[in-house]
Amino acid sequence: MTSNEIDVPEPGRRVVLESTPPGLWLALLGGALAVLAPLLGFLVGSVFGVGETTDSVDPMFLSLFIGIVVGGVGVLVALAGVNRLWKHSRNADAADEDSRLR
Repeated sequence: MTSNEIDVPEPGRRVVLESTPPGLWLALLGGALAVLAPLLGFLVGSVFGVGETTDSVDPMFLSLFIGIVVGGVGVLVALAGVNRLWKHSRNADAADEDSRLR
């Protein structure tokens, strides 16, 4: 191979990679956690089955309750991500408006 062959770029469209805005992954992961946690809590509770009559807390109820609490944390994480996305969007719009005014 000669050095001339290495320096020649391939024909085609140029690809420009852009990073994701801050908060996007936080919102997506929080939303997934909010949806899947109660379902997995119900699944785990179904695997444990109904407890004995002498048990103070039913294992099915306990696992579903924990799934709902974890899902609530997922909602809070998703809201924090959406908040960061919204602030980033507002800052980008303000910067665009400032650049147009100049």
